Amino acid sequence: MEKNLYIAEKPSVAREFAKALKLNMSNKDGYMESEEAVVTWCVGHLVTMSYPEVYDEKYKRWSLSTLPFIPDEFKYEVIENVRKQFGIVSGLLNRPDIGTIYVCTDSGREGEYIYRLVERQAGVKGKKRKRVWIDSQTEEEILRGIREAKDLSEYDNLGAAAYLRAKEDYLMGINFSRVLTLKYGNSIKSYLKTDRAVISVGRVMTCVLGMVVNREREIREFVKTPFYKVSARVESEEKEFDCEWKAVEGTKYYGSPLLYKENGFKERKTAEELGAWLEQEPVPAPVLEAVEKKKETKNPPLLYNLAELQNDCSKYFKISPDETLRIVQELYEKKMTTYPRTDARVLSSAVAKEIYKNINGLKNYPQTAALAEEVLQSQAYKNIAKTRYVNDKQITDHYAIIPTGQGIGSLNGLNETAAKVYETIARRFLSIFYPAAVYRKISLRIGIKEEKFFANFKVLEEEGYLKAAVFSFLKKKEEKEKEDGENGAADTKDPGFIAMVQRLKKGTVFHLKGMEIKEGETSPPKRYNSGTMILTMENAGQFIEDEELRAQIKGSGIGTSATRAEILKKLVHIKYLDLNKKTQIITPTLMGEMIYDVVAGSIRPLLDPALTASWEKGLTLVAEGNITEKEYMAKLDDFVSRRTNMVKQMGNQGFLFRQFDHAAQNYKK
Repeated sequence: MEKNLYIAEKPSVAREFAKALKLNMSNKDGYMESEEAVVTWCVGHLVTMSYPEVYDEKYKRWSLSTLPFIPDEFKYEVIENVRKQFGIVSGLLNRPDIGTIYVCTDSGREGEYIYRLVERQAGVKGKKRKRVWIDSQTEEEILRGIREAKDLSEYDNLGAAAYLRAKEDYLMGINFSRVLTLKYGNSIKSYLKTDRAVISVGRVMTCVLGMVVNREREIREFVKTPFYKVSARVESEEKEFDCEWKAVEGTKYYGSPLLYKENGFKERKTAEELGAWLEQEPVPAPVLEAVEKKKETKNPPLLYNLAELQNDCSKYFKISPDETLRIVQELYEKKMTTYPRTDARVLSSAVAKEIYKNINGLKNYPQTAALAEEVLQSQAYKNIAKTRYVNDKQITDHYAIIPTGQGIGSLNGLNETAAKVYETIARRFLSIFYPAAVYRKISLRIGIKEEKFFANFKVLEEEGYLKAAVFSFLKKKEEKEKEDGENGAADTKDPGFIAMVQRLKKGTVFHLKGMEIKEGETSPPKRYNSGTMILTMENAGQFIEDEELRAQIKGSGIGTSATRAEILKKLVHIKYLDLNKKTQIITPTLMGEMIYDVVAGSIRPLLDPALTASWEKGLTLVAEGNITEKEYMAKLDDFVSRRTNMVKQMGNQGFLFRQFDHAAQNYKK
């Protein structure tokens, strides 16, 4: 009797599949088996690409004469510390009684690669192979994935893209790291007075290093510009507020070179002169010349993808992106949330039809029980498919990260941060079933002599989805910050003040309490923190001026949701970047700046987000079947060989020493 073989990516996932199958399975060494089926697992990667010396011993010694290294056929080998499990899996894949192989590795490019490497190395022939593609590890989803499993060949393009991604990282890493180390390693070693200096270069990580160094240099070169604003304090019905002067058409300073923007001056003296003139006798009473009242709605935000969640977790909990990924992977494996490595921020139409089940499960979660009950009673979920939160076209591999409504019993086993991350996901999910928050925006234009002053107030009228977004773990002060006041000098939480503002009409006369000169200064760009860096990597198109190219790479940022956190972690580990664990702020090290200067003077395109994102776009096109593997490899081979040969011919070490000196001034103790 033929048996089905289910192969998962990890032992814990394999156990969930075995449980869902409800077969009387016995535990063996490295797998489980019943009369009908066998369940086994990888332990992450079992097979990897071979080092150059496996091709030829001459490649073991780094030498310019052996570069560029671009093999015609790539070699692979079993990873030594998991050789035993590979032997078990390989034996099962080739067992005569195994009829159908169900590939249950993670549903994405990397999971595809993990299985296909094992199958290739094991030499599997003549077996029926089916691909299980799931969005969570709940029993229903696992059984649906098995029931609807497609032939593995339907994922051949995704497999090709996975192989190409690995070849790309391998060829760029080996060729560029070797050629730059051989050419410039001694310069860095002697400058830093270290024993050795290997220049690590990567398609994605070098680009990220470039963004951080560029930002740091922008901050250093930034020159603060002071400016001076004129503010009037006025009173009506014993309620006071500030209004700000602005130069508008027809007034004295309109279009003047003395202005800083339209609402300030470059010199304090000019601001003081205006303030003094406005207070000169006779001082006419300020008059309300125009009042505009309009409603403003704010819809619930889209659901979380991994990048958005990593950004919020960096902001709320000051944890790194790789820690967020570790937590959300744990939640996924405990069946509490859906697949974490996703770029989508919407649901699929198929999931939308069954979404009440997820909501229903959240009635068992104390933090959201009342909200879930309210959503179910209002039946707001019934029309969700017609909203912007459901869009099949915006989903490539997986829909957004949402709670499954299951596994609530696992909450007690979570640490405090993981519990907060779960609450964050649950509240964002429930928010989409609530109406928009409604604000009343009131804009005033007040005339004093011939000059114009302005004040804006924003008052929350209907809480809407904000009700779901009040986190139990935030301090009360933060909970109150719901954009319900724009003018910092006015208490928009005072009902009496709000009522007074609502009553204001054109022609209302105010009492002028006095003028004030407010000094400010322009701010430098902000440093990246770990969360904003992840978002920046996801949205690499913002750096691309060419509109056509920007549109072309939309949806393909730098790296992928699965790799971005690991790339940041590596840059910190090799001491090219510093990460402040308390604030999550990222800054370059001197070594990082020196590597940047080396790359900028040799293979500058590696620092360009447009190039890095276009490579990622190419992989997407391969996965979609729009370009062939051969076309992609031809472009890759040309880029690597051409750029490697260019570096070999360079002689710019003297120039780089001057660059190193310039950077080092910022690191002297």
